[in-house]
Amino acid sequence: MSRYLASALALLAVTLAACNTIAGAGEDLSKGGQAITNSAEKAK
Repeated sequence: MSRYLASALALLAVTLAACNTIAGAGEDLSKGGQAITNSAEKAK
């Protein structure tokens, strides 16, 4: 039973870490898109 609990906690930790990583990547992509949009607007 304790082996199951340890596996479940490890899986939970990995899942939470992946969510934070994906959220950070999404923010980076969004900022990159905003920078491209701003550059395009200035070039008009």
